[in-house]
Amino acid sequence: MLFTPIKPMLLHMGNNEEINDDPNWIYDIKWDGWRILLHKQGDRTEAYTRHGNNVTAKFPELQEVGRSIKEKTAILDCEGVVLRNGISVFDDFAFRGRLTNKSKIEQAIITHPATFIAFDVLATDKTLTNNPLVERKEILSSIIEPSNSMLVTPSITGNGSNIFQITKDKGMEGIVGKRSNSIYKTNHRSHDWLKYKHFKIMDVTILGYKENPFAMIVGTHSKGKYKPVASVEFGFKPEEKAAFRQIAKQIVTKVERDVIWLEPRLYCKVQYLEKTHSGSLRIVSFKGFDFGKVHEVI
Repeated sequence: MLFTPIKPMLLHMGNNEEINDDPNWIYDIKWDGWRILLHKQGDRTEAYTRHGNNVTAKFPELQEVGRSIKEKTAILDCEGVVLRNGISVFDDFAFRGRLTNKSKIEQAIITHPATFIAFDVLATDKTLTNNPLVERKEILSSIIEPSNSMLVTPSITGNGSNIFQITKDKGMEGIVGKRSNSIYKTNHRSHDWLKYKHFKIMDVTILGYKENPFAMIVGTHSKGKYKPVASVEFGFKPEEKAAFRQIAKQIVTKVERDVIWLEPRLYCKVQYLEKTHSGSLRIVSFKGFDFGKVHEVI
């Protein structure tokens, strides 16, 4: 297990209206970055993504991380983040993940410092995956000396609705709820772990679409120009796709590679998690047409 890729345990999406305040559930802040598995033995510390890529060379901060882990041997489940005023910024950590030039990586340690926030422990000198979560949390807290590069995520037992509201007020991504007696199952998506996210709604213009797979290209209007902000693949009902195609074929302006561009006369609402620095939307789904404006086209 040590220094080999591990596919971590994954979560299901929870219903924000059904957050469980049961004391048998533990709630963590959901940080917005990359899922990272940290492996340590002695002075050697390595980082792997959830897909098994070794990204150790991208993060010189791992030297400090290794010193923060007091056990000689450990495997930790973490979120790699860049924090700005206590809020994780996905774009900033993704920037770190793209860097390969050594001098640029050294510069980014200052401008985009990485922090690894641990929320579970899979092993120390022995495997812990079959221990209940509440025990793993206690072990995790006991073996981490917090530093600028290594933290343990705050947890609260029960009262999930309260921490969900607090994270919303602070502009954070959301929370994760986990059964306190749950064991850690690698390469498994479990209903014992649920994520609750703070999504937003935006009115956008449909600029074009693709087939195979179907996706709408949506954008916003500013200073006399339309700017694409997302390619939306999810959330459509079959009847919505059919109705859209009937209207869209009347206002095609050009076909460019696999994109069918339209006159900007159709409008809809989309749900998204956050905007990037460039104004693009992350984790987007379709939430319905603006029918009043659609009727203008018909």
